[in-house]
Amino acid sequence: MNAPARLPLPPSLYADTAVAPAATPPLDADKNVSVAIVGGGFTGLSTALHLAEQGVEALVLEAQEPGWGASGNNGGQTNPGLKHDPDQIEADFGPDLGRRIIDFAYGTTNFTHELIRRYQIPCDARQNGTLRAAYNEASAAAIDQTAQQCIRRGMPVKLLNRDQLREMTGTDRYLCAMLDTRGGDLHPLSYARGLARAAISAGATVHGETPALSLRRDGSRWRIETPHGVVHAEKVLLATNGFTDDLWPALRRTIVPVFSSIAATAPLSDEIARSIMPARPVLYESGHITVYYRIDQQNRLLMGGRGPMRWISSPSDVAYLIRYAVRLWPQLKDVAWTHGWNSRLAITRDHYPHVHEPAENILISLGCNGRGVALSTAMGAQLARRLIGGAKAEIDMPITGIKPIPMHAFWPVGVTTAVFAGRVRDRLGI
Repeated sequence: MNAPARLPLPPSLYADTAVAPAATPPLDADKNVSVAIVGGGFTGLSTALHLAEQGVEALVLEAQEPGWGASGNNGGQTNPGLKHDPDQIEADFGPDLGRRIIDFAYGTTNFTHELIRRYQIPCDARQNGTLRAAYNEASAAAIDQTAQQCIRRGMPVKLLNRDQLREMTGTDRYLCAMLDTRGGDLHPLSYARGLARAAISAGATVHGETPALSLRRDGSRWRIETPHGVVHAEKVLLATNGFTDDLWPALRRTIVPVFSSIAATAPLSDEIARSIMPARPVLYESGHITVYYRIDQQNRLLMGGRGPMRWISSPSDVAYLIRYAVRLWPQLKDVAWTHGWNSRLAITRDHYPHVHEPAENILISLGCNGRGVALSTAMGAQLARRLIGGAKAEIDMPITGIKPIPMHAFWPVGVTTAVFAGRVRDRLGI
C-alpha cells in the first residue's frame, strides 16, 4: 500500500501565526509500545498526554503533522455541552449515564483551560464566555428551553435579551442568547502544537508524516504498518475523526466528513474592534446552519460556517460569510479580509460523539460534531482511563457498536442539499 503524500498546512491565519511546532520526526524503525494512537489531533494528543502522565508508554502516529486537520484549523471556540439539550441526553441514556454525560460535556471547557494553565501552553487562551444566539422566534424558544434546563442543574448560564445582546455584540441581529461563562477561545494550531509538546515532555512519543497503512492482529498484539516501520502495540486507539479512512472496517461510513470554513480580517482598528463583541466572548448562532465568530487577541474578526464541500484557499471562496459580517456590522465594509480556509470535521448520525470497542484492546473515538476543541481534550482523559483499566474502567460516554450510515456513498450530495435547505429555512425562520 502506498503512503499518502505529505500535504502542507491549509492556508490559514493560524498557519501564519502559530508557535513553532515540536519536533515530531517520522517513524523510521520498528517499535513495540503499550499503546499506539492513530491520529495527532486533540483527541490523540490529549490521550497520549494523559497516558504518559500515568507512566504508560504511548506512541502517536500522525499522517501529516500534529494539528494538521480540524484540530488546528477550527474556529478556536471552547464551547461547553453537546448538540442535544440536557433533558434529551438523560432521556436517551437514562438518569445515571445521562447525568454523567451532562456533567462531563459541560465541564470540558474548564478541563481544557485548566490543562492549558497547568502546562503553560502559549495559545492565546481566554475564558470570556460563549453566547448561543437566536435571530428568529423558533431558535429563541429553543435557546430559552436550553437555558432553563441548564439553570435548573445549577450551571453558570443566563438568558440575555435583545438590548443586552446589542451591547455585547454590537449588532441588533439577535432576539436572545444564552451566555455560558465557562466558554472561551484559543489559537487552535498553537494549542495543538503545545499539546504535542506537553505529551512529549510527559514521556509520550509523537511521529509526524507517519500514516498508518494497515492494522491487524499479530499474535497477542496489534500490528500497525507505516511507510518506514512497523509498530506492535498491546492496545490501539483510533482517533482520526473527519479524516477516518478504511483502516478499520466500516468505520469511515459511520461519520459524515463535513467541511467547515473560516474567513479572517486583517487586524481591526481599536475603534472598530471595540464596537464588535467588546467583552470578547465567542458566539455561535442557533439555526439549521451554524455561523460562529470571535475577535482574537490581535483584533482580527474570524467568521466561520459551512462552506464549499471542497478545500478552499481564499476569503473569496466564502464570500457569503464576508457579506454576512458586513450585514451584522456595516463598519466592516472597507475592511481587508486576509485569509480563507477550511478543514473537515466529523458529523455522526445521532450528533453524539462515538466511542467504540470493536475488538479486544481496540478503542475508537470520533464524531466531535463541531465541538472538538474542549470535547476532544477532555475525552483524552476518559480514553486514557479506559485504555489503562479496560472494561472495568467506566467512562462518561456510552460505548456503542459500529453502525454504518445507510446510503453513505451519497454524503457529498446530501450535505450540499442540507446546507442549502438549512440556509433557506433559517432565512424563513422555520
